[in-house]
Parts: sequence; structure tokens; C-alpha cells
Amino acid sequence: MKKIVYLLFFILLIQSCKEEAELSSINPVNWEKRAVSLKQSDSLIHGTSYLSVYSQIYSQTEHKTHNLTVTVSMRNTNKTDSIYLNKAEYFDTKGHLIRTYFNKTIFIAPLETVEIVIDEQDKEGGTGANFLFDWTVKPNLNEPLFEGIMISTSGQQGLSFTTQGHRIQSTSNL
Repeated sequence: MKKIVYLLFFILLIQSCKEEAELSSINPVNWEKRAVSLKQSDSLIHGTSYLSVYSQIYSQTEHKTHNLTVTVSMRNTNKTDSIYLNKAEYFDTKGHLIRTYFNKTIFIAPLETVEIVIDEQDKEGGTGANFLFDWTVKPNLNEPLFEGIMISTSGQQGLSFTTQGHRIQSTSNL
């Protein structure tokens, strides 16, 4: 009987240690779940927003850097209507495209937040990385809110800060 109890305990221990498969924000399957076919309407407003992010930051000198985890927060601040993001592109310090997270229209539901996470070990972006977002909203709606949250912890030291996106282009099909 004692052996059976130990065996059951061991099985439960093994089952509790199994990790669930993570879905990376790089994985296009994540964005497929949000894809929508947006009918072109004369009254839609199209825009582009810029967000600065930092996958690394200088420390002590220009020759020493710390890697950071980046969370890109894409927010819909409207209470009743969805907004639409058409493209999210990630660029490095020199302005070279690193990756496109999605290149088809996705929705963000009212008051919803959707995130892209760049792992602390992914330092491709460097000290001057940035995102460009192409978006579409109905007239009289708030445009998307884009924020970058950077964080790193090492030992007892922690570093965190935020950035906010800015609209750099807007057009209306009126």
C-alpha cells in the first residue's frame, strides 16, 4: 500500500511540473485568431503611430548595456466600438525592419488590451528600437493607445520605465 501512495504522489508531482505550451507573440497563429475582413468605407480614418522601445539601455558607459524585456501594449480606449490594427512592424536602432508581427487587419475589442512581448534575451532592437502601427477607426472614435513598458531585474536591482506612442500620420477617406 505504501508503494502505491508513493507512486501516486510521484505521478501527481510529475503532472504538476508540466508546463503549458506558451504562445509567443511572434507566432503568427496568435494574430490569426484576431484577423478580420474589414470592408473599406469612405468614412474610416486611417493612421500610423510611432512607438519607441528599448531592448537594451546603456549603463555606466556607451560600451556597457543592459538587456530589457519589452511589453508593447496596444489599447482600445473606446467603450462600445472595436478598433482595427492593420500592421505592426518592429525596427532596430538603425531603422532596419526586424519583423512584422501581423500584416492583416486585426481587431481590438472595446476597452481591450493586446500585447506584444519581446524577450529580455532578444536584443536585436538595440538602444533605439521602435514600432510603426497602421490602424483604422470609425469617425468620432478614440485612436489606439500604444505604450511600451521596459523592465529588467538583476539581483536586487530593478529597472523599469515606459514610453507612449504618437500619431505621425492620419488620413480620412471623406
